[in-house]
Amino acid sequence: MAEVNHNSDNKEKKEENKDKSIFGKNLKNNITKGENKPKFSPYWIYGIIAVVFIMLNLMSTGSDLPIVDWYKFEDTMLKTHDVSRIVVVNGKYAEIYIKKEKLTEEKYKNAANKESNPLTGGGAQYKLPILDVAIFSEKLDEAQKDFNKEERVSVIPEDRKDFFGDILSWLLPIIILVAIWMFFMRKMTGANGGNQIFSIGKSKAKMFDKGNKLNVDFNDVAGLEEAKIEIKEIVDFLKSPEKYTNLGGKIPKGALLVGPPGTGKTLLAKAVAGEAHVPFFSLSGSDFVEMFVGVGASRVRDLFKQAKEKSPCIIFIDEIDAIGRARGKNPNMGSNDERENTLNQLLTEMDGFGDNSGVIILAATNRADILDKALLRAGRFDRQIHVELPDVTEREQIFKVHLKPLVHLDADVDIKFLSKQTPGFSGADIANVCNEAALIAARRDNKTVSKQDFLNAVDRIVGGLEKRNKIITKDEKRTIAYHEAGHATVSWLLEFANPLVKVTIIPRGKALGAAWYLPEERQITTKEQMLDEICATLGGRASEQVNFQKISSGALNDLEKVTKYAYAMVSYYGMSDKIGNLSFFDSTGQNEYGFTKPYSEKTSEKIDAAAQEIIEQQYLRAQDILNQNKEGLIKLGDILLEREVIFAEDLEAIFGKRNWESRSDALDKEIEKDKNDEKLLSDKTETINNNLTDSVNIT
Repeated sequence: MAEVNHNSDNKEKKEENKDKSIFGKNLKNNITKGENKPKFSPYWIYGIIAVVFIMLNLMSTGSDLPIVDWYKFEDTMLKTHDVSRIVVVNGKYAEIYIKKEKLTEEKYKNAANKESNPLTGGGAQYKLPILDVAIFSEKLDEAQKDFNKEERVSVIPEDRKDFFGDILSWLLPIIILVAIWMFFMRKMTGANGGNQIFSIGKSKAKMFDKGNKLNVDFNDVAGLEEAKIEIKEIVDFLKSPEKYTNLGGKIPKGALLVGPPGTGKTLLAKAVAGEAHVPFFSLSGSDFVEMFVGVGASRVRDLFKQAKEKSPCIIFIDEIDAIGRARGKNPNMGSNDERENTLNQLLTEMDGFGDNSGVIILAATNRADILDKALLRAGRFDRQIHVELPDVTEREQIFKVHLKPLVHLDADVDIKFLSKQTPGFSGADIANVCNEAALIAARRDNKTVSKQDFLNAVDRIVGGLEKRNKIITKDEKRTIAYHEAGHATVSWLLEFANPLVKVTIIPRGKALGAAWYLPEERQITTKEQMLDEICATLGGRASEQVNFQKISSGALNDLEKVTKYAYAMVSYYGMSDKIGNLSFFDSTGQNEYGFTKPYSEKTSEKIDAAAQEIIEQQYLRAQDILNQNKEGLIKLGDILLEREVIFAEDLEAIFGKRNWESRSDALDKEIEKDKNDEKLLSDKTETINNNLTDSVNIT
């Protein structure tokens, strides 16, 4: 055993040394190629020149000499006969020269030019500022009136030309102005010129080519099989166009990805960029919008100019509704709209007199209903690819993709179970669930991510963070418990109500309590199913009325939901006998800014009355159900008060099993039946083939 470990250690050391040698080799190559060399900047030269000018100017003005005042000069230098001469420079200051033999004294320890100072000439030792030469001469004569003629020190005037200072005085302002001008010019015409003044009309699209391809392909896109088929076809158009043109077909101009937020429209476009071996231009619809007039149209022209030069290529415009909104529907009420000018230019570039062969446009939006009709016609966006919310099978595939980074998964994590627990979740929501589950597990110091972590992540995303420290009185808690028990009871006893998962009275987000259901993913919904949903939603308020003979404001969210549901049944789905088979729903979105209703005031009163009647009938129905099962309701409310959380098993223990099969269970049985039928068919085919083979061999 020790020998095995020793060998493995040697192997690890060899691999480590190999990695080090590879790293050293790469580092050496990088140094050889000059990749680690700092970039040379011409500003260093300008700085050095400026510093030299300043230093020479300071040296020439004698600023390095120690400064003395008149009193010190008179008492310690002049009266002691230590001064050899005085030179007045340009009438501004006097340079004091000390005799060489006197420089050894302690009082001159800070004097300058000690070594090079002769008795006459050489460098000065001190500097004395003066205001006026005549006054200075008078004071000097007064101080030396008792001196002998040989002891007197005369003043020598001297005019010095400061060439560097003079040059710098008129050159420095010019240099500063030129530097400021160059700075602003570089900012205005820089590499990121999309926001700069001289390149404001240039396209801001980011191009992905062979050198900078995205690391996303179709394998990273799960659950969008139909959309991927059409997208792959577009990529195939560009890779081998002759396959289609030989039969007389034309390559489509564009494809519009339509779907709710988070369903993977942009991810699909990234996969196209990763798969297509052609240039890919990516930008947002808002990139065309600018405060200056004409900039949007100019950027559109520049974008298509670049695309034609790189043809064949793909242009992807994310959130195209930023510029593609229907013309004439702007709330600005007829004012000049820069966005409409940009849209007009886009329409012309996509299908105008110019030739755009080899350029395919992909666009994404979640508001296709508000787009201009001219943008959606054939010849521009030839096809619309609908990217809808994933169903249970597609969610299972999406979970497999997003669970790959979670390397430490518990054995109890069932992907099929998780996909059933997340109805209505988009791909982005599922990615958030996986990430949140990992964070919850880490917060609890777990070594693996378990099934409960995923369920807690779903609860947190849907309902918000638990607030166990919220102050609630006993009466309020009892009201909340019986309110939620009413929801659970009514939904359990109705055939078409969504199956219950759990009920909690722990405050979460803005809700004081919540009942968690598993919505049925129906393709169509009948009137009976809608009525059952409304009745179950009103079960909370009905429970308050039945148990306490008073109601509270806790049913606000329930009332909002059932009101919208009832009005949709009456005015959209034609499910009211009073209104009949009429629908006032506008699927085009063209009447978004209309000021009139599509029906009369009399019809409006009928709609109000019909919606109110539906809600009132279902409220009385919920009360009847709760009165008939009041004993179970009270028992359920007491359990909820005690444990704060109850599950479907608790309702089954009180009310018994539901007599109806859920849609998901029925689908599972049908899928299993189809699999068995396919297996039987495969077995029969194999048996027939074997019999034919045997008969041939006998013959």
